Amino acid sequence: MDLKKRSMLKLGTLSALAAAAAVVGCSKTEAPAPTAAAPAASAAAPAPKAEPLKVAFAYVGPVGDGGWTFAHDNGRKAVEKEFGDKIKTSFVENVPESADAERVLRDMVGQGNKLVFGTTFGYMEPMLKVAKDHADVKFEHATGYKSAENLRAYDSRTYEGAYMAGVVAGKMTKTNTLGVVGSIPIPEVVRNINSFTLGAQSVNPKVKTKVVWVGDWFNPPKETEAATSLINGGADVLMQNTDSSAVLQTAEKMGKRAFGWDSDMSSYGPKAHLGSAVINWAPYYVSTVREALEGKWKTSPTKLWWGVKEGAIDFVSPAADVPDETKKRLDEIKAGLKDGSFVIWKGPIADNAGKEVLAKDKAADDAFLGGINFYVKGVEGKVPGGDKK
Repeated sequence: MDLKKRSMLKLGTLSALAAAAAVVGCSKTEAPAPTAAAPAASAAAPAPKAEPLKVAFAYVGPVGDGGWTFAHDNGRKAVEKEFGDKIKTSFVENVPESADAERVLRDMVGQGNKLVFGTTFGYMEPMLKVAKDHADVKFEHATGYKSAENLRAYDSRTYEGAYMAGVVAGKMTKTNTLGVVGSIPIPEVVRNINSFTLGAQSVNPKVKTKVVWVGDWFNPPKETEAATSLINGGADVLMQNTDSSAVLQTAEKMGKRAFGWDSDMSSYGPKAHLGSAVINWAPYYVSTVREALEGKWKTSPTKLWWGVKEGAIDFVSPAADVPDETKKRLDEIKAGLKDGSFVIWKGPIADNAGKEVLAKDKAADDAFLGGINFYVKGVEGKVPGGDKK
């Protein structure tokens, strides 16, 4: 009996073990597979997109002036093309060189712009005031000479383009009388008038230059009146240091020759056009915005002054009747300016009263060029009193 009970107990135990094994086996085959962990990269939230750098430009004239402001706006467009959605640009045109400039600049800062370009000499004092109040904003002032921790001055060597225009003018004039319509009698403009004359004298020592000042950067009616006066006074080739195409258009109407200034103006007076002394602001603007984006922007105790060497100045679209030898000379001048072998302002140079201002073989430095307030020999009249650079 005990043996039989033990046998039955053993059989029951074996049956229970078999059943348990069956349950375990069933569980292994039917339990759902564990959910796979998501990759770490997918689980992380996407990094927030960086806000674009807001860049503003204050223009003294309209973007459609065909000259100075048009050239600056082309530079702004080049920045947009270069950096895409990393930046956002805006501009205000026709900002006068007055208290209004300060108001516009403060409004630009209020709109969140962290890099502000002021594109005319008369903005210098307003920009200094606004920069002092906004240390977190970077300011760039065109053609000025003052700086601050967050304000830098920049310029283009427009006198290089003026010199090349002079070379063409000296060759093409029939009366040996050139005319220049001047804007504001600051060293920048006086330097361009002188350089134009020096270029002309380099190929034609007989030339003389007459100047009429209009007291404004962009004033087509006054520019037209001044150009007419110069032509009536015997000038047959005109240059201007004003911002519109009025001088070229006047020359076209009166059967004389003239140059484009700051931008290629050939379409405004195709018969009169001898070539254009142009500024390309794109290299400087692209470089500056890149510095700001990369945290490398810094001020400078002296203005950053770019010319032919940096791709900022050129003479383009010479007329078909400009002699080949003159065009070849222009190419030589450009090459010399690029490699430093040619210097425009090199003595001996005298003013129009006969006083030597640069001794023989002495080259002018930037301090000299930045303070020119006299006419060179061959320019008639005296420099009017005005702002000093």
